[in-house]
Amino acid sequence: MNLVQALGEQLGKDKVFVGEEILAKYLSDASLLPPTVPVALVRPTSTSDVSATLRLCNAERWPIVIQGGLTGLVGGAHPRCDEIAIAMDRMSKIEEIDIVNRTMTVQAGATLEQVQRAAAQAGLFYGVDLGARGTCTIGGNVATNAGGVQVLRYGMTRQQVAGIEAVLADGTIVNSMSKVLKNNTGYDWPQLVTGSEGTLAVITRVCLRLMPTPKPVLAALCAAGSVENALVVCRRLQETFDGNLVTYEGMWRSYMEAGEHWGLLTAPFGSAPTVTLLIEAALGLDGDARALFESTLFEMLEEGLLHDALIAQSEADRRRFWQYREANYEYYRHAPKEFHYDVGIPLDRLATYVETIEASASRTLPQGRLIVYGHLGDGNLHIAAYPADPAQDIAPFEMALYSAVQDCGGSISAEHGIGIKKIDQLAYSRSAAELALMRAIKHAIDPYDILNRGRVLTANA
Repeated sequence: MNLVQALGEQLGKDKVFVGEEILAKYLSDASLLPPTVPVALVRPTSTSDVSATLRLCNAERWPIVIQGGLTGLVGGAHPRCDEIAIAMDRMSKIEEIDIVNRTMTVQAGATLEQVQRAAAQAGLFYGVDLGARGTCTIGGNVATNAGGVQVLRYGMTRQQVAGIEAVLADGTIVNSMSKVLKNNTGYDWPQLVTGSEGTLAVITRVCLRLMPTPKPVLAALCAAGSVENALVVCRRLQETFDGNLVTYEGMWRSYMEAGEHWGLLTAPFGSAPTVTLLIEAALGLDGDARALFESTLFEMLEEGLLHDALIAQSEADRRRFWQYREANYEYYRHAPKEFHYDVGIPLDRLATYVETIEASASRTLPQGRLIVYGHLGDGNLHIAAYPADPAQDIAPFEMALYSAVQDCGGSISAEHGIGIKKIDQLAYSRSAAELALMRAIKHAIDPYDILNRGRVLTANA
């Protein structure tokens, strides 16, 4: 009996698909790798289904790839032709909202937007938000330790995880769904699984921490003449607003000029600043809150830390400001080819880092375009390179970009993960000893290397 037949008999044929039965959406993720048909697609409806699938695959030493919302950019969920794909989209229930403990228990296939809405309906709030909210899943968010636009105030997904239920490579179900805030009972394995990109276990259920609904936000679009000034502004806002600075996004001049060039943006200020800032603070909408928000920005205008500021007077204004920050989702449609990078840089090295990679791009990508933007408050930069010639070799620029990350003690991936695409660059951020430790953990938990083989670490390492 072959493995696919055994899976069908164990799970039911309505949960196992092969060949043309597999819909196109399961053949690729957002990494732009070529669509690939896996050996089979399993769509479980319960943790026991996942357990049975892994038990059978482990016995055959057969590699599997785990799929959530398929929004990842580094190939972590992209199937290979020799793999069995496990799609978690049928496990999408929100099982419980606990008002007293401020937690939500959900299955891994629930989308981020589902969680946000359910929390709001219960009068609570979930702190993670990102552009793919309608598609990305909680299991995927936890597996990649997703960040997004509110990390400055609420932290990464890791900070929202109270507990996890997961299935190990051999089919063993492990459950640590305790709702207690303090739990010093040995190794915190849920935190180890968080951010492991599916290489240690298949996440099936998650207990998330919720919080009281914050006050409504006030928003502004501001112009800063330097990165150094922008960082001073950020620190001052955090202090003045008593930790209620929610969003602090930065768009370098190159980003704004590209949007204007492609007809996607209109210049918000009379002259192009070094950095355009999108600022949101959860202060409320009453007169005192607005006065504090406006007076704080005005003081920094007087001091020269800011050159200009537009303050939203309505929700329509706020949405218009966000159109500047989210225009990058359309940029790739207007360029022959895009290469996207996601790096974490220490705040005191941000200005130097951007200057370094801009100089590198001038040398290695002549006539091309480089744009820089991202979560300025936490040092997470998104960088997109658009070579003038799509056939141009991007390797020299990438080497310079990652070498500069290493030189400043940064991370080659701030939130997107390693997946398939960044394995060869992992050593820029992790020492040989760290990589050896990661391999030892992987081998101890998944000795036959069936879970997301060839992601994060090289296969059979």
